[in-house]
Amino acid sequence: MNSETHHCAPPATLVIASRESRLAMWQAEHVRDTLHKLYPSCDVRILGMTTRGDRILDRTLSKVGGKGLFVKELENALADGRADLAVHSLKDVPMELPDGFSLAAIMEREDPRDAFVSNAYAALDALPPGSVVGTSSLRREAMLRARYPHLAVEPLRGNLDTRLAKLDRGDYAAIILAAAGLKRLGLGARIRGYLDAAESLPAAGQGALGIEIRSGRPELAAWLAPLNDEATALAVTAERAVSRALGGSCDVPLAAYARWDGGVLRLAGRVSMPDGSRIAAAEAESRVADAGAAQALGREVAGALEAQGAREIVAVLAAQRPGESAV
Repeated sequence: MNSETHHCAPPATLVIASRESRLAMWQAEHVRDTLHKLYPSCDVRILGMTTRGDRILDRTLSKVGGKGLFVKELENALADGRADLAVHSLKDVPMELPDGFSLAAIMEREDPRDAFVSNAYAALDALPPGSVVGTSSLRREAMLRARYPHLAVEPLRGNLDTRLAKLDRGDYAAIILAAAGLKRLGLGARIRGYLDAAESLPAAGQGALGIEIRSGRPELAAWLAPLNDEATALAVTAERAVSRALGGSCDVPLAAYARWDGGVLRLAGRVSMPDGSRIAAAEAESRVADAGAAQALGREVAGALEAQGAREIVAVLAAQRPGESAV
């Protein structure tokens, strides 16, 4: 693999920029360990950083600039040479990267589903009326409000351990989290059940890790190429194309999830008002062999959503929060 995958000497040192939350550090360490196996002589280090998204915990993400807040400081470290690569949960990565940056690899996906976590109840259907359910996601909020109007949906911020602690002290009857993060940290036992994709369609890129680098570093891109999982990369490329085509911002409850069925990629998309009052949903499938075909599939689903009024939903929500950057 070494001589055929890249045509330059293995790296002597690589620095990974990462948020300092326990989950983010697990992700960075996972990439570090994978690189160590590929390049045993390489000194792979992790540069831990606290992002603005980590510091602002008293407001929902949609009100303070969206998920891109978790990415900007890491990109600054790439830009000024303090780090060579940054590891992100792909669902936190804006749909349009700033000029000068690119995704060098998308790693094999963990479980993309949402997880139901509660100390007292086995499922959402078991929650009594008025029960408080916590979520950080407008996408999940829209699903909950549409399907369970008798429940009280409240914001839930903080890293994974903080969110679980809030549940454990009784602030919430239940919380909804990404299954991938719980599994990666060995907390799978906290999951009482999984929300089927038909009930709670995952966010674009949920469960996948993306590795970002500065553009114009072909040797680094070549070193990282073995970390790319083609099936995952094509699936999330299709998912991200849905949001990109609709111009969805961080405060739009937009979901997109692609799964392989043999050689066919099946893509579902959904756009909702946060209160669940309006929902546009569409599906399409295609034999996808490259990124161009994946993007075309995403645009097809976006077009079907647009025909159902998705762009009007996006416009209404954007007007409610003017000045926020699109992702």
